[in-house]
Amino acid sequence: MSTVIILQQMAVIAILVSIGILLYRKKTIDNLTSKKISSIIVDVCNPALILSSILSGNMTAQRKDLITAIIISMIFYAVIVIIGFVFPVLIRAGKDKRRFYNLMNVYTNIGFIGIPLAKAILPENAILYVIVMNVMYCLLFYTHGITILSAGKEKLDLKKIFSPGTVMAVLSLVVFWFNIKLPDVLANTVSFIGNATVFLSMIMLGAMIARSDIKKGFKDIRIWLYVAFRMTLIPVAAALILRALGFDPVTVLAVCLVASMPVGNLPLIQAEKTGEDTQILSSAITVSTIMSLITITALMSVFSYILN
Repeated sequence: MSTVIILQQMAVIAILVSIGILLYRKKTIDNLTSKKISSIIVDVCNPALILSSILSGNMTAQRKDLITAIIISMIFYAVIVIIGFVFPVLIRAGKDKRRFYNLMNVYTNIGFIGIPLAKAILPENAILYVIVMNVMYCLLFYTHGITILSAGKEKLDLKKIFSPGTVMAVLSLVVFWFNIKLPDVLANTVSFIGNATVFLSMIMLGAMIARSDIKKGFKDIRIWLYVAFRMTLIPVAAALILRALGFDPVTVLAVCLVASMPVGNLPLIQAEKTGEDTQILSSAITVSTIMSLITITALMSVFSYILN
């Protein structure tokens, strides 16, 4: 994909986010509406987008690519989990706050932002890697993530792993593996639902930015260190390593995109449920999300140009 196309697509994303900010400030979208639409995105639209991407017929990926995606995902998250423990120490975060920075490094916004962005700016085959990484993400969060956040006190709830998004992601991989074809009526329905994902997710992103205390987050030096390290250095390192190992441009761009995602919402939601102080997570989500529009555009443009 050319740099020009990526810049154009990211400009569209920025406009959609701006519309979300405007709608929130005009009170067309309030907190309750935002919560409900977010649920629709996560439980209905995103799963449909995942499946429609597989059913589109535009993918040329083969079974070996799925196996490759699984292996890369396992290695990627194994490294990121280790980084999650090291990074808080490097930035000298207080011992009572280290678990939050740990979670920020591991659990980025793959589902809500990564999947729609991959669909919008990357070649069709790239979605396969994003789907696999999304499954890995869910498996990790409801085991490793909850354990880290609760300092080992919270019981694991394996039922939560099987969310609509996770189930549909696994189902999509099964459809891909066995080359299953759905009736046109079902395939078209799934496609129409999935097509709404990018617009809805981006305006919800704008609404989240509009209601956040942006100034406070931008004053936190540790969040800037996070942006520089986790959202810039790690994606660059991942892309260079994969390229040096001889992987194709689609794989490199897909992993680079996933690695450059801003802080995810799941740690914040879980922390709120257990009565934790969510100030760090909230500020990090806001700042990293705003900056991701810049960092993702830059990274995707540079590596797209290099790989062409």
